[in-house]
Parts: sequence; structure tokens; C-alpha cells
Amino acid sequence: MCPTILYIECLSGVSGDMIAGAFLDLGVPGLDLAYLKKELKQINLPGYGIDLKKEKRGAVYAGRLEVCVESGQPSRNFDDIKYLIEKSSLSINVKKTGIDIFTEIAAAESIVHKKPAGKVHFHEVGAVDSIIDIMCCAIAVNFLSPDKIICSRIPLGSGYADTMHGKIPVPAPATVEILKGLPVFGGDFDFEVTTPTGAAIIKVLSGSFSAVPDMEITNTGNGAGTKQPLFSDAPPNILRLFFGKELSSGKTGNNTHTSEDMLGCLSIQSEKKGYLPAEKLLIFSANIDDMSPEIFGYASQKLFSAGALDVWTEPLFMKKNRPAAKLCVLCRQEQSSVIIDTIFNQTTTFGVRAQSVVRIALKRKTRKIQLPYGEAAVSVGQTGGKKITYSPEYESCAELAEKTGKPLKEIYRDLMFFLSKR
Repeated sequence: MCPTILYIECLSGVSGDMIAGAFLDLGVPGLDLAYLKKELKQINLPGYGIDLKKEKRGAVYAGRLEVCVESGQPSRNFDDIKYLIEKSSLSINVKKTGIDIFTEIAAAESIVHKKPAGKVHFHEVGAVDSIIDIMCCAIAVNFLSPDKIICSRIPLGSGYADTMHGKIPVPAPATVEILKGLPVFGGDFDFEVTTPTGAAIIKVLSGSFSAVPDMEITNTGNGAGTKQPLFSDAPPNILRLFFGKELSSGKTGNNTHTSEDMLGCLSIQSEKKGYLPAEKLLIFSANIDDMSPEIFGYASQKLFSAGALDVWTEPLFMKKNRPAAKLCVLCRQEQSSVIIDTIFNQTTTFGVRAQSVVRIALKRKTRKIQLPYGEAAVSVGQTGGKKITYSPEYESCAELAEKTGKPLKEIYRDLMFFLSKR
């Protein structure tokens, strides 16, 4: 069964009501306003009502969760809210998600206002707005239970915002604290587009940050921001959610193609072009956030010695938004056992993913080139007898550099100059 993905696209920032409205706009059977109302009743929080409004932002319709709060709500700090959630009859997962989000906000406000996190006050009508927005998101995520939650980069906005503490710069200081370590950009906005609540929701929910992944979308939802675009050509003030299945190799939509079908098809094309026959290979990968760069380098050497065709790392963010690296190893099927053993023995990972891929490569041969000061090797890539690319062989060039004392870059330059004259 393919893993499910929830992708959060912060086109115009993110706030609590935007993402809650987007969840309700997804159209997933069972995840509707009635369900959220039923779940929220498990929190001892009287004096409010919620409704879903469909509103137009630019040329797009989006959902907006409207919270109506009765007057006379008590002032609530973080400890009060945590107690409310803990004493509710919601599921353990929903409680944990909600408390984790509030914890992020309280920790940031504690730094900004120089007071203990537990005593940080939530001023929005006795914190009811925040509680509803955050717990709606926690309930919705628990209902969907996606295998992966991925988010886009987060825009910050600019300018100033009016608060009970006076004018503050945008993004708000608490928002900046929460977003530390996450990928952000300014964006073409002259107002606040990402709130502390929205930032905290993203930080807790998202396991990684990237562009839209390879996925088969089954449901989409739009969440409306509070501000209406002033001009008709302005981008819509919305947040989008994509929910669906991760695409496995060779699968698109309702048409499935086995890797064997793809291999056969590409082999025919490769033969016509004069490339090497298409080859079925494996990529093993592991996300690692607790290993030093030196060990990555040593592990790479060991993997090449074990028969890896290529080894590389990719930067990413993992759970709790820890900077990490994805170790990737390309190899043939017959090397798979020793490669897996090497990954486990030489790295700190607890698990390895495997992916089948098909590689198309140029025909390659090695040539020795005589330079005025010595000999070095060059790999020549060709198709149909035509030479189309050259690449100096590192080990051969490094050996010549050691013998002559010449910089390696000069040997590379001289080789490429020699080949350009051929």
C-alpha cells in the first residue's frame, strides 16, 4: 500500500484559521464541521460557536473557520490551556499534538516577553480562538493520519502590526523565534502573513520541507486568509493542502507500469541511440540527524569499497525540524546485501529504504593523454561512435599532481584544453 502524504503549500503564509479552514475544505469523507464540533465538545470550553464560511480570495474560493466567542471569557495562560487539553477526553495523539503546538508558542513568547513559559497569556478572547484553531488542526491530522507531512517554504511578510503591546515589526518576534531552523522567505507582502499560531502548527506537524513531492493527489483544500487582496491581479490570500498517495517507481494515476516494462522500453530506446543497455539498479537511502560529517565521509569510502556505484548526501529537515542529511547509495542488485550491512555498520541509522531505478548511461572508455609533464587518464563518453563528453579521472590526475607538484586544477585545465583541440 502506498504511503499517504499531506502537503502544505503556504502560498500566502499560514495562520491557525487558514489551515483549519483548509482541512475542512479538503472534502475527505467524515472530516467535516459536524465531526469537528463533536470532537471539540470533549474539551471543557464553553461560550463559543464555530462555522465554516466559503469566501473568495482573488479568483479562488477557500474555506475559513469562523469562531464566535461569548464575552466574559477568563484570561488563560499556557498552564491553564495545557490543563484544559489534558483533562479533555480527546485521544492521546490529539492531546499531544495540541499541547506540542501550544508549547512552541509559549516557549517563543517566553523569550520575547521575558517570563516563564507557563505564565504566558493568550489574549485572543480568553485564548478561545487559539484553542479552537489549534485543536481543529490536531483533530484533523489525527483523522487523516498521513504517513508523511511535507511543507513548502514559509513566507514572512513585512511592515508593522498593531498589538496590545504596541506596534511590532512583521514577522512578529514570536513568529521569528518559532521559525528558527525552518526554510523561509520574505515574499511580496506588506502585511503579516505568518502568525505565531500558524508557524507553530507548521513546525510541529511538518516532517520535512520541499517543493511538491511526487504524489497522486486525491483531495485538495483551500484555507482563506483574513485580508482580501486590494487589487484584482494580486495573488489570492490562501493556503492549500494536497492529500494523496506517494508515487512509487513506475506508477502514475490509474496506469501502472512495472519496472520490467520500463526497463524493456528504455533498453530499446537506449539501443537505438547507441547508449549502453538500460540497467536496473537499487538506491538505498537513510535520513540521519545525529552523525558528524567526518563519519559520513568515512562511511562513503567504505560503501564505495563495498561496490557502490555512487554515494551522495542530500540536506533535509527531519522531525522537530532538525537539520539532517539523506545518505543515498546506488548499487547493483548483487551488492545489495553487503551495502545494507555497510550502512548499518558505518552509520547511526536504524532503518534503510530501498528503491528500484533504471539507469541509462553512455558507453565509456578510458584514454591516456600525454601532457608535456606527464600522463593522465580521461574518461570518454560516446554514443554511436561519436565522442560527446570527457571527464578527467581524478585518481590519475591526483597522482600526476603529486609527482609534478602542479595544482590539480591546472592538470584538469590542460587535459580539457588538449581535448578541445582534437
